[in-house]
Amino acid sequence: MTERQPDAAEIEGWLLAVAEGRADRDAADRWAARWVGDDALRWSERESWALMKLFGIDLRPGPGEPYLHSAEQVREWVAEFRRRGAAEE
Repeated sequence: MTERQPDAAEIEGWLLAVAEGRADRDAADRWAARWVGDDALRWSERESWALMKLFGIDLRPGPGEPYLHSAEQVREWVAEFRRRGAAEE
């Protein structure tokens, strides 16, 4: 059975959950990786952009180092995602 392709709201929900500390970054990365790797799916530019932000959101420059992307930066991505959605309407 094929899983339903996530919509923009679900993608935004993951970004927001990471920004607010409600979602584990490793889980968000694994969730996005599952969708990024499926060439049969079609994404809007906005959705693709956000999935690529989530894919790798758990990266650190080294063991015990802070994440490459701060929670503040992830909040900025949420705002950018929303701006891009408003521009599509």
